[in-house]
Amino acid sequence: MLPVRFHLPGIRYNFPLNMIWVSLLKAHPEYFIDGLEIGSFFGCFPFALWNGGREIDPSDQCDAGFITNTIKVINAAGIPIRYTFTNPLLNEEELKDEFCNFCLKAASDYPNEVLVFSPLLEEYIRTNYPSFVIDSTTCKELKSVDALNEELNKDYRYVVLDYNLNGNWEFIEQLEHPEKIEVLVNATCTPNCPRRGEHYRDIARRQRIILKNRKLPPERRQKVPEWKCRYGIDNTVYSIQAYPTVVKPGEILEEYVPRGINNFKIEGRTANLFSLVDTYCFYMAKPEYADQVRFQVLRNLEQNGVVAVRRPRPMPFKS
Repeated sequence: MLPVRFHLPGIRYNFPLNMIWVSLLKAHPEYFIDGLEIGSFFGCFPFALWNGGREIDPSDQCDAGFITNTIKVINAAGIPIRYTFTNPLLNEEELKDEFCNFCLKAASDYPNEVLVFSPLLEEYIRTNYPSFVIDSTTCKELKSVDALNEELNKDYRYVVLDYNLNGNWEFIEQLEHPEKIEVLVNATCTPNCPRRGEHYRDIARRQRIILKNRKLPPERRQKVPEWKCRYGIDNTVYSIQAYPTVVKPGEILEEYVPRGINNFKIEGRTANLFSLVDTYCFYMAKPEYADQVRFQVLRNLEQNGVVAVRRPRPMPFKS
């Protein structure tokens, strides 16, 4: 049987959770679905102009030491990092971004990966950072058989399927190179979200403003427009179960893997930590061990100071 390979969200905020998950998988493989492998941790280090798909905390920034050490720890576990450099609006000047180029240089000594959208950035990375494996993002919203087969025949390791095509077996069976197809299993966006593409472009525009504002005195800074979405921003693994775009755990082994598709992506770079733990358990733990896995993960997060359980403060007695 083919391995069932999951790509996990987050190389900064979810780094502790992901490393605990990998350690538990190594220590207790019997807790998890048969053939489970971790294919990558995907995301970016703040604040990366080339980022796309999900918004970065505008106040966050990583220093060089944190980036270098995090990459080393993840790669030492035999897992590639995958940068989500899917900003759709990049121009030639922005290819010179010092921080993003540092991130690529820091990860050049291992077969790490980059998800791309912009042809301009893709060519730049292929030319200047040839050690990176290039993947094609779901943000491209490719929805025709011809367009997807053209993409699958390009020099990409993986092509992430548009989530609206999940479960469309008549369509999927016309696709070439099933081994290169990656399926987003838990998209929290409503099916056929009418604002999805504009949301990606809005994130790109906001990031430009945020970075420019950092170099300006307060009185000259531009207001960053707000983005409000009523299409699923507060969804969890439980609230999306009725969506036809959600892949159920049973479908992975019964429908996708027999068709040669064995790469699956879990969305959640900006998800609530407890929601993400439940999502991981839902997809990767055997049902009879899910509660035990959840408990061990949460206990480890507490022991590592990621989750704090506060005790009531003592107070003097006054009658």
